[in-house]
Amino acid sequence: MNDYFQLEVNESNIKTEIIAGLTTFLATMYIIVVNPKMLETTGMQFNGVLTATVLVSAFSSIMMGLYAKNPIVLAPGMGLNAFFTYSVVLGKNIPWETALGAVFWSGVIFLILSVFNVRTKIVKAIPKQIRYAVAAGIGLFITFIGFFDAKFIVPDPATILGLCDLDMVTITFIAGLFITAVLVAKRVKGALIIGIILTTILAVPIGRLWGDATPLFATKSIVTWKGIFAAPDFSLLFKMDLVHSLSLAVWPVIFAFLFTDMFDSLSTFIGVAEAANLVDEDGEPRNIKQSMIVDALSTAMSGPLGTSSGTSYIESAAGIEEGGRTGLTAVVAGLLFLPFLFFSPLLSMVPKIATSPALVLVGVFMMKPIVKINWSEFDDAIPAFLALILIPATYSITQGIIWGFLSWTVIKLVMGKFDELSPMLIIIDIFAILALIVG
Repeated sequence: MNDYFQLEVNESNIKTEIIAGLTTFLATMYIIVVNPKMLETTGMQFNGVLTATVLVSAFSSIMMGLYAKNPIVLAPGMGLNAFFTYSVVLGKNIPWETALGAVFWSGVIFLILSVFNVRTKIVKAIPKQIRYAVAAGIGLFITFIGFFDAKFIVPDPATILGLCDLDMVTITFIAGLFITAVLVAKRVKGALIIGIILTTILAVPIGRLWGDATPLFATKSIVTWKGIFAAPDFSLLFKMDLVHSLSLAVWPVIFAFLFTDMFDSLSTFIGVAEAANLVDEDGEPRNIKQSMIVDALSTAMSGPLGTSSGTSYIESAAGIEEGGRTGLTAVVAGLLFLPFLFFSPLLSMVPKIATSPALVLVGVFMMKPIVKINWSEFDDAIPAFLALILIPATYSITQGIIWGFLSWTVIKLVMGKFDELSPMLIIIDIFAILALIVG
């Protein structure tokens, strides 16, 4: 084990790597509950999505540790699951089976690009300012979803959006948000999952001892005991529709999955590499090609298993702060996901107002890149701002990406800054225009 993971070379040991793996798992395990709750909105079975979430998280993380030998955990991505649910299935009325097919094809394309290093040219063609804006825009998108799921923000005919009336449901959500925020601010390990548990407990009396959830959630009480253990639910296995997912109308969805996944992955690899000095002799993130291949395989397996795209998690930095430097950290974290295959009844009790605080705070985490946007140069700032604001405003990551690319190209052309436009970016723009026409 010491030789395979090169523990001594990386100035680490088995004990440190195990502790780091546990820390990373605690930082990412909220996805076991949050992802099924979000995809359940599409009509998919909670238990089936939970099984898929656990399998993707476990297998992908173990692959990352064994093949790419990096301390990075993978799981169905926040932002990608929101796009799958609200933009694709609910927004475009695309059946979830077809959306799963789109996830699979995006993974296949990602894999081909990674194996042949075409991804490098694509990534270099995408302006960093747009990359930063998209990441922050997705953060705002997820935060809005958290507020909407909790019914804290509701439609208002006078102002488009507004705050809901104060009741026990709202008070419970606010309490959960404040509790979770304090835990995060204190850097408590597993802060999000602890917040989810405590908010669920606070929600138990609703409809029993006080208040009534019926006006907002169509049920009197929102926490119902369903047991603890159950066998894994494989009902979503291979339910993807590969034929209809290749129709012309779905191509923009495939490319949106692809681009967003690449943004997430590269941002994570670069951020983690910089934080832990995990770089090669050229200063590039260590084993970047192998890591991207694993990320692509994670997405490709997500479709057949029954969930939105898998991707690398920036929360892996939590384990790195504990000293994790090798793939053993990822293997340990991946193995820790597997027992949760058998806890679907217990986890399905968690209401949306308990996962909503986690969504709001994930949005906070994803806002970090906004400070890297060059706000003093308007030919950089305007396209970045359009990408950032249109993602939550249109409830579509695709629209934010498209208008960010197109506005960047038009403004740079008019400004005569042709050196900031590459042939690959023009090709991407053509696909963006086609996406607008087809969509």
